[in-house]
Amino acid sequence: MMSTNALEKLIKGNDRFVNGNMKRLNIDKESRIKGLKGQEPFALVLSCSDSRVPPEIIFDQGLGDLFVVRVAGNIIDKTVLGSIEYAVKHLNIKLVMVLGHSNCGAVKAALEGYEEKNNIKIIADKIKPALVDIKESNKALEEAIKFNVKLVVEKLKKSEPVISKLAREDLEILGGFYNIDSGRVDILE
Repeated sequence: MMSTNALEKLIKGNDRFVNGNMKRLNIDKESRIKGLKGQEPFALVLSCSDSRVPPEIIFDQGLGDLFVVRVAGNIIDKTVLGSIEYAVKHLNIKLVMVLGHSNCGAVKAALEGYEEKNNIKIIADKIKPALVDIKESNKALEEAIKFNVKLVVEKLKKSEPVISKLAREDLEILGGFYNIDSGRVDILE
């Protein structure tokens, strides 16, 4: 499947979700049995672990349709990168979407200067590079979330085997922003 087809499936699925016309979420026995033969997801979504942002639901996709990696703040570390590299190399993924969302608590913690010495600080520290050019305003959190997505997209584009697949034009990596209020996912430029 070409990345344009994969993106179109995500956009159409999100439209169904926004309009309350979901079709793919019904998981029957046949769908589970089909999965016994292996997985063939058409896209990978790296998203936040926030319970309000489940990619399979907001894109109205069924069992086995998406390869999903979830971590607070949709950050990149070696484990996340390994999961993405596996999907790109072994599952023939054509589209990777890094998905940020409104009111992200991980980005908010980084923006507010989270300083407790624990694992949450490790996440906040990984997000801090996205905050460098953010000006204090009522839109600062949303801007930081979107810039964090863009930085993660750029980091992914520099990762092997992602680089070689990008060079062959076999892979597209893009960012998205999920608005919790509207349910809409917008593609980031």
